[in-house]
Amino acid sequence: MTKMELDSQSSPFPKPIVLLGSIVEGRPNFFTVAWFNRMSRTPNIWGACVGKARYTLKGIKENKVFSVNFPGAALVVKTDFCGIRSGKNVDKSKLFDLFYGEFEAAPMIRDCPVTAECVLHDLVDVSSHYLVLGEVKHLYSEEKYMTNGELDQKKMDLLIFTKPASQYWTLGEVVADAYSIGSSLDQID
Repeated sequence: MTKMELDSQSSPFPKPIVLLGSIVEGRPNFFTVAWFNRMSRTPNIWGACVGKARYTLKGIKENKVFSVNFPGAALVVKTDFCGIRSGKNVDKSKLFDLFYGEFEAAPMIRDCPVTAECVLHDLVDVSSHYLVLGEVKHLYSEEKYMTNGELDQKKMDLLIFTKPASQYWTLGEVVADAYSIGSSLDQID
């Protein structure tokens, strides 16, 4: 088998989908992001790459707090809408049942299986985008998304995004347990 070179601009790996929330010009707003990941464990820093012209970014910069909302498959239509329409023109807060935790400027979506309130840690300029780094201060879920006191990926049914097909997926089956399956190779010198 011969490897062939692909477009170096490609991102051939699945990405979690989140809805970033903030108050912008006095109104809750949400924006769909697929460029998202955990950056640090202690402190718990999450990062999202956000285009500099995005409306929600204005609220994040002004308020220094924001929410991260993890939508399940049942919210796929509303999640996609939040990525293709600007809050400048549409009141996206009307799509959701909102709630607030400790931060009044970090609206959260009740129907998302997991939500978090973050304090802005840093904005890193990466050309056409900012890497928005937020320290997670409060994390919320419900018992119905848990098994034995832990979040259950199957129950949450979270959305992931794939390229180049530009499709939303959910997770498939468990393949193996991490941090243990590799032990079977311990006999290799």
